[in-house]
Amino acid sequence: MKPKKPQKKPLNKAIALSGAGLQMGLTIYLGFLLGKWLDGIFQVAFLKETITLLAIFLAMYSLIKQANKINE
Repeated sequence: MKPKKPQKKPLNKAIALSGAGLQMGLTIYLGFLLGKWLDGIFQVAFLKETITLLAIFLAMYSLIKQANKINE
């Protein structure tokens, strides 16, 4: 028989995810800045969009992992 894990209160879950929006926005913004900087360095026009898109995927992946970890 498995011992029961203590149930997390909904308020604790909300607090744990409260910074997720800020983290997502910061990740995407930093990806945008990195792409813009690399576009200037390499004199190309596609890195800003590509790295920003990768930052969006990374932010979503991170958010999903955090939400799954909290709901365990």
